Amino acid sequence: MRYVFQLLIIICFSFAGEILHSTLPLPLPASIYGIILLYAALELKLVKVHQIREVSTTLIMAMPVMFVPPAVGLLKTWKNIQDTWSQYLLITVLSTFVVIAAAGWMTQGVIRWKEKSHTKSQDNGN
Repeated sequence: MRYVFQLLIIICFSFAGEILHSTLPLPLPASIYGIILLYAALELKLVKVHQIREVSTTLIMAMPVMFVPPAVGLLKTWKNIQDTWSQYLLITVLSTFVVIAAAGWMTQGVIRWKEKSHTKSQDNGN
């Protein structure tokens, strides 16, 4: 029953993301809205990590399987893309490096910000 409740929490946030996607005129996928809402609920302690831990871990472990349908789709459309496969490959490699770099810079920025705010809070405490 615990797993059903955990999955229900995640599905509720996913559903809320679907509602936001259909009502807001922003070009964001519904899944991103759901993730943002779940993150906010976790940060605000409305949802505790232990309330969704087992199901979220299971979903993350199953994530590689989710890449099989797009791979099959590429194989089925090979005739359409065989003349431009090098362009697809170049775009994929470049965008992967851009995402890695952006994630790294963002992570470094957050770490520096947290260290800076932690140092300020210690200075104010003395």
